[in-house]
Amino acid sequence: MPVANVNGQAINYIDTGGDDPAIIWSHGFLMDHTMFDPQIEALKGSYRCLAWDERGFGETPANGPFTYWDCADDAVALLDHLGINQAVFAGMSQGGFISMRAALRYPERVRGLVLIDTQAGTEHEDVIPQYRGMIEHWLSDEPLGDVGDIVASLILGSADLSAKWVPIWETRRAGFNRHPGDTLLTRDDITDRLGEISAPALVIHGDADAAISLELGQVLADTIPNASIAVMAGGSHAANLTNPDETNAAIAEFLGTLTA
Repeated sequence: MPVANVNGQAINYIDTGGDDPAIIWSHGFLMDHTMFDPQIEALKGSYRCLAWDERGFGETPANGPFTYWDCADDAVALLDHLGINQAVFAGMSQGGFISMRAALRYPERVRGLVLIDTQAGTEHEDVIPQYRGMIEHWLSDEPLGDVGDIVASLILGSADLSAKWVPIWETRRAGFNRHPGDTLLTRDDITDRLGEISAPALVIHGDADAAISLELGQVLADTIPNASIAVMAGGSHAANLTNPDETNAAIAEFLGTLTA
């Protein structure tokens, strides 16, 4: 797979090629670019789809501390590397944190936003110790065991998806370090800046999301000036995986409004 040496990073990515409009897909915490395979398969005939491994995940290393603003810089640097002037930024959870920051820092580069099971705020102080414990376990030599199953339930909410992803997590733990977890848990709150986002936005949120509540997704839809929301019935934190057909249809309809 190609690697882009940009912004001081070696970023692993895929590019379906083709003409604009382009979509850049940014994955969630512990995931990688392949979590968008159902969307890319459905849309690659009409759109140029890029998907990348963010710092510390997949095949992209995290060599030091970083912020989600740095990741937004990474995404735009990847577009520069590929000669793409403007793209729709689609992100799930952590990928949404990155996409919204890109929209704030580089409004001229963001044609639209697809925000999947994400939010603008920080983690509630009550759950931070639980996340810290999970990260410490990931860094240990102990098998993932019950911790892996709990995290899979939180993110994926599906036995079939858990059976796929838990073994992937187990094999990749050797390359996992503390930096991505620190970034997740110390990120800044951009809620008060949502009104500055000029790009049209589609919020997609599972109503069974156990990690980020639907109410927080509704805040995005209510506060970003040109935003709408599509609620996925029974959708997990990764609603694009538990509800791929409905998610793909909602995204295709939204993309159509941008190219009409």
